[in-house]
Amino acid sequence: MAKTLRLKFTTGAGDNWSMSLRYPKDGITLAEATAAGQAVIDSAIFLKNPQTFVGAEIIDRTVTEIEA
Repeated sequence: MAKTLRLKFTTGAGDNWSMSLRYPKDGITLAEATAAGQAVIDSAIFLKNPQTFVGAEIIDRTVTEIEA
């Protein structure tokens, strides 16, 4: 199974913006995700800067490789 943490934001223009991070730890809390989201906002390293943290979600999917 492959897990991804998606942090969701809005920009100053009101657009939706998200960041996906691979390999989140198990049992991540909303407080931890919010702190990570705030760190992204505070860093101001993206051209289309996120302004407001909206939420987070864990995406859990199963990947099966097909062997030749």
